[in-house]
Amino acid sequence: MRITQGTFSYLPDFTDDEIREQIQYCLDNDWPISIEYTDDPHPRNTYWEMWGLPMFDIKDPSAIMMELDACRRAFPNHYIRVSGYDRRLGRQTVALQFIVQRPKHEPGFHLERIESHDRTVRYVIRSYAADKPSGERYG
Repeated sequence: MRITQGTFSYLPDFTDDEIREQIQYCLDNDWPISIEYTDDPHPRNTYWEMWGLPMFDIKDPSAIMMELDACRRAFPNHYIRVSGYDRRLGRQTVALQFIVQRPKHEPGFHLERIESHDRTVRYVIRSYAADKPSGERYG
């Protein structure tokens, strides 16, 4: 199962040149870049671990690509995403966000239907990756 989160999620994975072009687009719009990673891509897990601090002052996409490559080396079996923040409204608003790395095997999600009183039906989404402890989810 392919996780589809963020901008471009239904497109094939970007090459490094395409990632660099999107980073340049963010920088051209004065959107600071941040790199984040996780091994639990549940749709409600919006707060991924941050790789370093947001890169407010970096204006060179090559420097950001170096940080991205360092994150890839440190977490080869995690999801990694790049976010561009639009700060014009006085708050951090994600203007552009896309996944730049995925594990080789994406186990997907289990959808559980729960029926209760008064014919109420609830659905629970659980990541198969969360069956293993954090840090051991992808091998």
